[in-house]
Amino acid sequence: MLRTLYGYQAWANNELFDRLALLDPQTQAAELHTALRLVSHHHVVAEIFAAHLSGARHHHTSDNTPETPTLEALRASVSATDGWYQQYVLDVTDGQLDEAVTFTFTDGDKGTMTRHEMLQHVALHSAIHRGEVSRILVQLSITPPWDTLAVYLHRTQPARREQELQPTG
Repeated sequence: MLRTLYGYQAWANNELFDRLALLDPQTQAAELHTALRLVSHHHVVAEIFAAHLSGARHHHTSDNTPETPTLEALRASVSATDGWYQQYVLDVTDGQLDEAVTFTFTDGDKGTMTRHEMLQHVALHSAIHRGEVSRILVQLSITPPWDTLAVYLHRTQPARREQELQPTG
């Protein structure tokens, strides 16, 4: 399931960036800035938890960047982090997923989560903020991406649409 979840996350992030590229940086500057801040935030959190998962130190002192990245720079960085998570869930063992990891949040509070809980947190946290950005797109009369697992599964595995219906119950 984690492999599917992180494939979906990478796909959904990419779809969102495609829609954000439709915003006019002049006439929709405020909305683009807000959207970039939201994506930057969920991305920073993903980078922080990747460091916790790998036992590395991260360079973040907050849950967002001081400066707002450009759309292109943020897209590249998010894509790289999505790739990292996709590789991580391929390599991690079931036993490792149950391991508790202690860490420090950027505000100094201590925390402990299993690797599995951290992976769930990152994916759910990102989905929340993609939803917020999609709401901004709707307000600008831009159709947001179909950010659902069902759409991801059927777009990436079109044969699922060709399955025979089986009676239920």
